[in-house]
Amino acid sequence: MTCRFHAAAALTCFLIGVPLAVAQLGPPNGETAEPRAAPPRQPAGPAPRRADGRVLLGGAGPEQKGVWVPVGIGEPLTDVEQVPFQAWARALYDARLATRMEPHSRCKPSGAARQFQTPYGVEFVELEDFERIYIFDIGGPHSFRTVYMDGRAHPGDLTPTYYGHSIGWWEGDTLVIDTVGYAEGFWLDRRGLPHTEALHTTERFTRLDAATMKYEMIVDDPGAYTAPWTGSFDLRWQAGTELFEYICQEANLAGDLLVGLEGRTSVERTSVIVP
Repeated sequence: MTCRFHAAAALTCFLIGVPLAVAQLGPPNGETAEPRAAPPRQPAGPAPRRADGRVLLGGAGPEQKGVWVPVGIGEPLTDVEQVPFQAWARALYDARLATRMEPHSRCKPSGAARQFQTPYGVEFVELEDFERIYIFDIGGPHSFRTVYMDGRAHPGDLTPTYYGHSIGWWEGDTLVIDTVGYAEGFWLDRRGLPHTEALHTTERFTRLDAATMKYEMIVDDPGAYTAPWTGSFDLRWQAGTELFEYICQEANLAGDLLVGLEGRTSVERTSVIVP
C-alpha cells in the first residue's frame, strides 16, 4: 500500500504489513543501502526569480516541483582537523566515528547541517502572508522546521528543541537563518560533530543558479569548541521530486551498525537517546 500527503497538511499515514526483517534491518543511519545520489551535474540556467527580482528557493512556478539534495552525502562539513574542539568534544566525536549509533536512525529530528545531509532532500515552503519559511524533511523523522521572517528576536526563555528557534532574513540572493535554543539530542553533522545547548548557528543559503545552492554555517558553541568555526557544502536541485511518504521505524536497529558491529553480539540499550 502506498500513501502520499501534502507537505503543508503534514498528514501521517502508516504502512501496514511490512515484514519484520525489513522493519528491523537496515544500513547506516536507518537509510537505504544504496541511497539515491544527487543527479549528475547538468548545465544550469539562472536561478528563478519573483516578479520583484528576488531569488526563489523552489521552482519558477507551482508546476515546477523539486527538492534540494546534498552533493556528496557523506562528505564532512569541514576539515575536522581545523575544528577547534574542546578535549571532551573531540573524544566524543572520535567515539561516534567508531560506533556510528546516530539518533537519526531512531527517528529523532536533526537540526543544523545534519538536516540537509540526507539522500532524500528537503523542500523549502515560503508563506509570505504568514512571514514564515518551512523546511520540510523527507527522510528520517519526516518533520519540519519553522523560520520566522517577520523581524522578531529570539525569546529569552526558550525550551531547547531539535531544530531550535530560527529567525531569518534576506541579504540579496542569500537567505540567512540565525538559530539558538538547540537541544543536545542530535548530531551537528552526519559524521557526529557534537554540540551543547549553548550552540548558536548562522546558516546562509545562496542559490547560485537553477540547480545549485551553497550552504554555509557558522558554528558558535562555547560549550564544545574553543572558538567559532565555519563549514559548507553544496545542495543540488532534484527536479520533479515531491515530498513522499517515508516510514521511520522506531524499532529499527539500523542493522549491523547497532548490533554486532566489529564482532559485538549486543549493544547497551538503557538510553532512549544516543548521546
